[in-house]
Amino acid sequence: MHFLYIIYSAKADKYYTGESNDVPARIKLHNSHRFLKAFTKAASDWKIKLIFKCENKTDAVFLERYIKRMKSRKFIQKIIERPDILEEILSTR
Repeated sequence: MHFLYIIYSAKADKYYTGESNDVPARIKLHNSHRFLKAFTKAASDWKIKLIFKCENKTDAVFLERYIKRMKSRKFIQKIIERPDILEEILSTR
């Protein structure tokens, strides 16, 4: 089982979207700057805003790429408010 996650840093005032099979462990890695060249190295106060359970890694990666292609803070905020949007996206591909 895989998950799509959205995290937020108040310090950087940024959202980050990713996928993992172990979200809490992945957030710890982001906050400890384990990924040296990653977008998330800009802050160490990342908090989970959304965890969305996917049936498989393929779905999680598809949603992650879809959201990142949108390049829209408003779209991410809308997803956090209405996670059912993700089901709609998966059903139309």
